[in-house]
Amino acid sequence: MHSEKGNKNFYITTTLPYVNSDPHIGFAMEIIRADVIARYKKEEGFDIFFNTGTDEHGAKIYENAIKSGVLPQEFVDNSAQKFKDLLSLLNISDGVHFIRTTDKKHILSAQEMWKKCFDNGDIYKKEYKTKYCVGCELEKTDSELVDGKCPIHPNREIEIREEENYFFKFSKYQKDLIDLYNSNSQFVIPDFRFNEIKSFVERGLEDFSVSRLKTKMPWGVPVPNDDTQVMYVWFDALTNYISTLDWCGTEGENYKKYWKQEGQEKKEVIQYCGKDNLRQQSAMWQAMLMSAGLPTSTNIIINGFITGPDGIKMSKSIGNVVSPFEVIDMFKDVTDYPEDVLRFVLLHDISSFEDGSISLESIKSSYQANLANGIGNLTNRIMKMAINSAVSSTQYVVGENTDKEIQNCLNSFDIKKAVEIVMKKVNDLDKKIQTEEPFKVVKVEEEKGKKIIKECLVLLNEIAHDLQIFLPRTSAKILECIHENKMPEKALFNRLN
Repeated sequence: MHSEKGNKNFYITTTLPYVNSDPHIGFAMEIIRADVIARYKKEEGFDIFFNTGTDEHGAKIYENAIKSGVLPQEFVDNSAQKFKDLLSLLNISDGVHFIRTTDKKHILSAQEMWKKCFDNGDIYKKEYKTKYCVGCELEKTDSELVDGKCPIHPNREIEIREEENYFFKFSKYQKDLIDLYNSNSQFVIPDFRFNEIKSFVERGLEDFSVSRLKTKMPWGVPVPNDDTQVMYVWFDALTNYISTLDWCGTEGENYKKYWKQEGQEKKEVIQYCGKDNLRQQSAMWQAMLMSAGLPTSTNIIINGFITGPDGIKMSKSIGNVVSPFEVIDMFKDVTDYPEDVLRFVLLHDISSFEDGSISLESIKSSYQANLANGIGNLTNRIMKMAINSAVSSTQYVVGENTDKEIQNCLNSFDIKKAVEIVMKKVNDLDKKIQTEEPFKVVKVEEEKGKKIIKECLVLLNEIAHDLQIFLPRTSAKILECIHENKMPEKALFNRLN
């Protein structure tokens, strides 16, 4: 991540979740992580464009709409609203932009992207036969299959597709992609994912299909000048990253401000995605941008999968999915900050880049250990000592800079490590109270006891400030208590029954 103070415009986006099913905890993790980076950069003085939204075309959505007995548009309207509702429930930053791939401006933008690639000679028509995973919405080679099935969607049969479609000249951009990777040593984070995509590209690229016959799959963006075809879902969906900026062949103001690279200014264009999106985000999309004559992204940040306790990737079809709505609802009776419970667990308990296991039981255990017995109990103890000993805390200022060590973690997108640093401060402060016992000292050596309590308040203030970008409402309540010199009206995090 660039950190030059001269660059004050910062763009960050999640992938667009596919609305063929309800929001799951994997998307909640992605949007929360992007939100942390957006809040951090805003705190650093940057002007933020934060994008998310919903991917609403393709075979899976068409299938599910037909099964539900509704038109595809009605199906996606109902589904998209659930994802939009999740943003406020998770306390995602104000002003986040929500793009839908059925929005008129997006459809026009996708068609303009098509025209630019076509005019550059990079889209052509041919007959072909391929193995296709509807779950991934991707063509598969034999080497990518395990026992003839997709390893990510083993419950779905691989389809054999034979038809005449348009193709994108992916193979043409092998050298350009390698040059892009060589020019930016942190283009994909983490390194081991970067090595994966470099190896994939270096092995040689095959052109990929960018359309489907409308008679077989009518739910998609119409191909310009050919009413027999609709766009392949990936070509359509990837364009959202610039359609949200009002790019439509011509350059909108937001596009010029947040994406277009001019002169010496280097703008940060950050994309978050899961490891199953590595190829699409860091190779296919970049090649499309190159074809259209547009700047490529700055960094692609790759999350691992969230798995169940058995290590199997969470999937609605398998039935091991944890719902973010369920988690928040589960903690409503024990805290006024249930969304911060989910934010904490997804930021602290799951690796920033590797797969991570989670369950309702592991969430409860983490809540009890880290929030109820940790941050909540620590806040209560220190504020009680301060008030009982008449130690004033009004001189402490909210706006000090984020801890340098935490900044370093966030600059490299290692959010788990950043939260672990905060929690070490929580544990160290708890040990300080246990070791120095200021609540006892103040009774026999008042000034010495007050000095220790004041030190504890200063350290709690630092912790609360550090938490602002991770647990916003919890942080605000702790800072309020410190600066108004009062106890929380009730426990921040009550113990679970």
